[in-house]
Amino acid sequence: MISEAQFKNELHILIENAIREDVGPGDYSSLACIPATATGKAKLLVKEDGIIAGVAFAKMVFEYVDPNLQIETFIVDGTPVKKGDVVFHVSGSSQSILKSERVVLNSMQRMSAIATKTKEYVELLEGTETKILDTRKTTPGFRACEKWAVKIGGGENHRFALYDMIMLKDNHNDFAGGITLAIAKTKAYLKDNNLDLKIIVEARNLDEIKEILESEGVYRILIDNFNYEDTRKAVALIGNKCQTESSGNINESTIRYYAECGVDYISSGALTHSVYNMDLSLKAI
Repeated sequence: MISEAQFKNELHILIENAIREDVGPGDYSSLACIPATATGKAKLLVKEDGIIAGVAFAKMVFEYVDPNLQIETFIVDGTPVKKGDVVFHVSGSSQSILKSERVVLNSMQRMSAIATKTKEYVELLEGTETKILDTRKTTPGFRACEKWAVKIGGGENHRFALYDMIMLKDNHNDFAGGITLAIAKTKAYLKDNNLDLKIIVEARNLDEIKEILESEGVYRILIDNFNYEDTRKAVALIGNKCQTESSGNINESTIRYYAECGVDYISSGALTHSVYNMDLSLKAI
């Protein structure tokens, strides 16, 4: 994953762009009917059970829009919530609260849905040594928040983007002339460019597992779209030589079985690409 400083910069860019997109030259609805000096207070109301996520992010949005806004927090990120719970109060300029409202709600609704789904997967893995990973199957421009939500839900983050880890998938290997050549070229490239990046290599079958193991310097093998029996065989072949990761259409019904095959990680795009936003609202009080 990227550094904490890089991650914070991604969040800043995200907020800046979200406010630019939503507010543009001005929130004319508020400007037209609410005096600039007017103050008010609003509550973040939960309308659906789940895991709340995005509270800390909401504070960042409010701070960006108006540093004078005050937030009183009652429920923190990662907490199970029920319909009717109040997560926080925000008070200050009425115009600023309304200017922030949609970005805060859109972000928290999506983040809470992701955290809730991640928590469900984490609970399905209880009692095993396997950890759940997210993927790059995220909403363009909103990746930092979605990966943050996975962490809030108890999952782990995979690489952030194409630049912070090497992942040689089937197309890379085929275009490079095969797995062995792809690994060799990658190691040479990293050395020539003074890059210290971990290398993950995807395998489509047990023969490819064996071929990958012939090369040194592989951090993790991606056991992609294997059945349970072959996954167990792959884990046995790999042993302690490197980490193992299962992926490929793994869902709530199958995740436990793959974990019991002994893999270190299971990656799932469904954590971020197959969720429905959790119902939240910001109500004046």
